[in-house]
Amino acid sequence: MSFPYSTLMVQGTTSDAGKSTVVAALCRLLKRQGVRVVPFKPQNMALNSAVTADGGEIGRAQALQAIAAGLEPHTDMNPVLLKPSSDIGAQVVIHGKVRAEMNARDYHQYKTVAMQAVLESHDRLLTQYDSVIVEGAGSPAEINLRDRDIANMGFAEKVDCPVVLVADIDRGGVFAHIVGTLSCLSESERARTIGFVINRFRGDIKLLEPGLEWLEQQTGKPVLAVLPYLHGLFLDAEDAVQPVQASKGAFRVVVPSLPRMSNHTDFDALRAHPDVDLHFVRQGEPIPKADLIILPGSKNTRGDLEWLRAQGWPKEIARHLRYGGKVIGVCGGFQMLGHSVTDPLGIEGKAGESDALGLLDMVTEMTADKRLEQVRGTCAFDAAGATVAGYEIHMGASTGGALASPAFLIDGRPEGARSADDQILGTYLHGLFDTPEASGALLRWAGLHSDHTVDTSALREASLDRIADAARPLLDALVALKKAP
Repeated sequence: MSFPYSTLMVQGTTSDAGKSTVVAALCRLLKRQGVRVVPFKPQNMALNSAVTADGGEIGRAQALQAIAAGLEPHTDMNPVLLKPSSDIGAQVVIHGKVRAEMNARDYHQYKTVAMQAVLESHDRLLTQYDSVIVEGAGSPAEINLRDRDIANMGFAEKVDCPVVLVADIDRGGVFAHIVGTLSCLSESERARTIGFVINRFRGDIKLLEPGLEWLEQQTGKPVLAVLPYLHGLFLDAEDAVQPVQASKGAFRVVVPSLPRMSNHTDFDALRAHPDVDLHFVRQGEPIPKADLIILPGSKNTRGDLEWLRAQGWPKEIARHLRYGGKVIGVCGGFQMLGHSVTDPLGIEGKAGESDALGLLDMVTEMTADKRLEQVRGTCAFDAAGATVAGYEIHMGASTGGALASPAFLIDGRPEGARSADDQILGTYLHGLFDTPEASGALLRWAGLHSDHTVDTSALREASLDRIADAARPLLDALVALKKAP
């Protein structure tokens, strides 16, 4: 099969309309047809990221789309990544490397530079692949961001590519979302919008058809596909924490939902485990009793430490440990377990030093260098030496006596730390639960002895196939549209 679009862009009427999923589905479908396809997102704002084969950092959703296309993630797939460190500031990552910390106003001026990086990556991908499937960000109707836009129509206009507009019917107001979005676009932007996708539909399609006919008459553009609501998908979230299913296991794992929590996809394997009840605790919610407390990664460790104190977590963690519970700290959560976190250069916010939880004998200092590496090793706490694989993606270095008792051995070097009483484990390693062997060893360490294992790779592949199967009508409609006179 030949796909008649060298570059095709998928934009959404809102955030979380399903752009990432539609791009992943098209990548998987085209890969099946033998098309050399690659995903691309000019600008992503997310705290869930992945380490690439070329030693950089991109949004987690683009890494998922790369898997759908049968590719290793590469920095050209997401040349601009913004990692928010506050409500008005973010770390700016260009071609996989940290460029600067900027507030929103300064970054808006910087977009002309960022656009050059975007176009360079797009040009390189065009020379290597038959088709580039592009994901927009947010909505093109955000008229306050139209000036210097690199994420939506600004990019589409620059490279002169067609656009498909996705809207989520499950949240309601789908026709208003589509018509309203079009009304906010310029004449040329409306012209390059070739059709619509209605996403997450459930019900009788016959009841929807009058609305589809009205929409096509109103806009003069076709509804390319109506995609079903698919339950039980196992796909990496771009940023927001996905709702956790009702309690299904006796072993309770509790995670504080930090304001700047990063890479919460670390816990997707626990979410899918039949014997685990995973619970994210949001601001103001009571902290439930747990078998295991996990402190997640953070883009602003000192700020999130302050939030933990305000929510009463130190007292609850101390109580949890007195009663024999286990604690794991991951990346920023690992740094929180020490005596202090120092940020002399103001890497993550205002320069200064914060007292940490004092649960491990170590201190952390933030540094300008960022460690980005895919790693593989064994679990030092497991007698059988269970295999672990994941990635490191952090700023700062930790030192102290606690590191003499490592959590893992990565290519022979010690990594992480364990407390003398073996109740506390800390690590910089993300994805530590994704390897079935390591997940089983960690859960046994925490007190769960289960015959069940979770293979996240197999679950992800099955979900990618499901969304691709459901999106086949969209692919057929796109091909037919190009062939139409």
